[in-house]
Amino acid sequence: MKHYRIWILLGLLFAAGSLTSFTTQALAEEGKYELKANATLREVLAERTGKRATLRMQSGEDIEGTVVLVGNGLVHISKLAGKDFYDAVVNIDRISAVIIKVRDR
Repeated sequence: MKHYRIWILLGLLFAAGSLTSFTTQALAEEGKYELKANATLREVLAERTGKRATLRMQSGEDIEGTVVLVGNGLVHISKLAGKDFYDAVVNIDRISAVIIKVRDR
């Protein structure tokens, strides 16, 4: 009976070690955003073309959707969250932050 307990304990320790190794590897593979030192908000938005982003406006409102096109002073956002049939054209000068998803966890 003691031998079974030892094997079960060893199995649990091995499983815990494997899980720790997997978790460490997953953390090492997480994405991160590299901001260029002289980047402008327009350039950050242009990098997100075709991808989803949340725009935090100076008013505090959030606009979430897919960046379609970035112009000189405006950005076109489609597939707005919570507004399936609407797009938005936003004044870049009124944006205080661009919130982007860089990892799945």
